[in-house]
Amino acid sequence: MLLQTWRWYGPGDPVSLQDIRQAGAKGIVTALHHIPHGELWSVEEIKKRKEQVESAGLQWDVVESVNVHEEIKTRSGDYKKYLAKYNQTLRNLADCGIHTVCYNFMPVLDWTRTQLDYEVQDGAKALRFDWTDLAVFDLYLLKRKGAEKDYHEETQRKAKKRFQSINEKQKEILTENILMGVPGEKSVTIEALSKSIETYTHLGREGLKENLVYFLSSVMDTCEEYHINMTIHPDDPPISILGLPRIVSSLSDLQYIIKTVDRKPNGICFCTGSLGAGKQNDLVQIIKAVGERVYFVHLRNVTKEPDHSFYEANHLEGDVDMYGVMKELVLIQQKRKEPIPFRPDHGHQMLDDLKKKTNPGYSAIGRLRGLAELRGLEMGITKGLSV
Repeated sequence: MLLQTWRWYGPGDPVSLQDIRQAGAKGIVTALHHIPHGELWSVEEIKKRKEQVESAGLQWDVVESVNVHEEIKTRSGDYKKYLAKYNQTLRNLADCGIHTVCYNFMPVLDWTRTQLDYEVQDGAKALRFDWTDLAVFDLYLLKRKGAEKDYHEETQRKAKKRFQSINEKQKEILTENILMGVPGEKSVTIEALSKSIETYTHLGREGLKENLVYFLSSVMDTCEEYHINMTIHPDDPPISILGLPRIVSSLSDLQYIIKTVDRKPNGICFCTGSLGAGKQNDLVQIIKAVGERVYFVHLRNVTKEPDHSFYEANHLEGDVDMYGVMKELVLIQQKRKEPIPFRPDHGHQMLDDLKKKTNPGYSAIGRLRGLAELRGLEMGITKGLSV
């Protein structure tokens, strides 16, 4: 069986470890979000978090994320210092018994949504990425130089009309949503984003790919010695936004990564939501092609719209063939000794959680529903294959 895990943002998370245990998860996916990007995770801090998890009858199975400092991504400034700290953090995690690490190589923004409370038909609230709203931000709030060339005339027309119809508060909310960081971490400022866009425009897609290869080559010796699996998270969303390059958005991207640095610890976090938002992506085809290097899985669903917009659907609904993906995961798991950890990724804000303050996408009840559905799907497929 796959290992059922749950993302927890630490002691400040509105969802408690007891809640998670009652939801049926066995393992925890967490990180030391209070430590700034690039700084060393000490053994003492890791053990402190691990003891908190274990005292609740759970286990810390995956780190998400040991964030890659921007100076490593751009290979500038003190990147060698940050690489040394990253390697030492990996050693410290392994010494504490944690051997699966998730990370991403997205420029500046860890993820991007334009709306955090999109109401679906049953009254629950979901996360949404709206292409026109992104254009509103890009063209009129960020005012990025040359942004017009990234949007069709129809999108520009819609963006202008929408910008003229919203008030100052709505503009502030849109900006906050796009610049929002991971819970417990600082959001990006418009000034910092503008400066980073200039840096990445100069670096380009090929330059970012080269820097990812350099990063992976710099940590693989540590990973092999300490038996650590690195899992790269796909771009979210898997299209170029705000002029920033994307290099982990398709099957060809994933194949390039695992073949260019062809070492066993160099693995993939297979996120059905991020990859599923890409029109070009056939998720069953992708997992069949790269499944050998899938060491961690995020399962969520999306409903796509023609213009790159999408919203997050219930786990067994939407455009992702969740049955097909789960079947391939079960087949991969049957060939392995160690269970592959997966977690229900995001979930609708629903029922009693609509009355509570929750982390966007990470309320308890929506993910509980998702985990229950996914556990049932896995059991049904497993029993069906054994007949």
